Amino acid sequence: MSDKETPNKPNEICEKQDFQDDEIDLVELAKTVWQGRKLIAWIVAGCTLATIIISLLMTNIYTATAVLKPVSPQSSTSRMTSLASQFGGLANLAGIAMPSSASSTEIVSLLESNVLKKEVIEQYNLLPVLFPDNWDEEKKTWKKPGISLNPLTYIAKLRPSDPKAPKKEPGVPDIMDGIRALDEIINVNYDMKEDIITLTVNFPDAAMAAKIANSYITALNDHMSLEAKRIAITNREYLEKQLQETNDNLVQQKIYNLIAEKIETMMMAEVKEGFAFKVLDPPMTPDKKSKPKRSQMVILAFIVSLFLGVFIVFAKEYVKKIKGNFAGGSNNA
Repeated sequence: MSDKETPNKPNEICEKQDFQDDEIDLVELAKTVWQGRKLIAWIVAGCTLATIIISLLMTNIYTATAVLKPVSPQSSTSRMTSLASQFGGLANLAGIAMPSSASSTEIVSLLESNVLKKEVIEQYNLLPVLFPDNWDEEKKTWKKPGISLNPLTYIAKLRPSDPKAPKKEPGVPDIMDGIRALDEIINVNYDMKEDIITLTVNFPDAAMAAKIANSYITALNDHMSLEAKRIAITNREYLEKQLQETNDNLVQQKIYNLIAEKIETMMMAEVKEGFAFKVLDPPMTPDKKSKPKRSQMVILAFIVSLFLGVFIVFAKEYVKKIKGNFAGGSNNA
């Protein structure tokens, strides 16, 4: 029995030694952290306090959200499609697809287009809203810019400008500035699975965020209705011209049907409401800010600074040991 147990003793001794080494390492690490506790505390306190101050200085942003759903093709669309297949080239030239059955991709593209942004800015006079610091509310005029301390401003004036480019008055934002500002505050997301478009507007003023979102929806509806009406009128004029050039009764009857469809499209475009999309969830004035999330920022800063402080303490201890080993090796030499 004793002979069989003898070979196991070295293994047990090695395992005990490894366990003791691990225990010693953990104790050393704990001692290192404890010795550097003041540095860790200063780092954590400094980073956390700085985050609190920065978060308090950040402007509250409110988010207004609208949910849109494209109108599914109506039964009249199927009738028009059948007429297209019967009528062939003439229907294709006339463009019989109903504008009211616009795809989600078209609506999303319009929401993101500069054309619609320009219409919204001009129709609702959003430049003073987007650039309140440049606008004098009492005088209802743009503020005159003061003397700039930035030397790059004067250097830029020395460069020759493009004579074809529109001249811009200093300190007065133009349409392109407004379009860029809208790009920063408006987001458009499309859920392909549900076929739903979500429009979000982020703005420091809660009521204005909802107003901009509503203005966007109204402008989109008006734009698509006017465009559909314009196309329908163009197609109707083309069909009426074709009607005068043919004497075939069967072809004339089909043209009359196509003209009737165009008149129906024009009538639907006049109504506007729910013409190309439905507003499933209209934008409302938000009662709570969406960002900054101050509590999350402070908690995250505390955790990150704690790890950073521990890392710096370990790094200092590691450098100290290397210097000590180097000094010891030099003395031995």
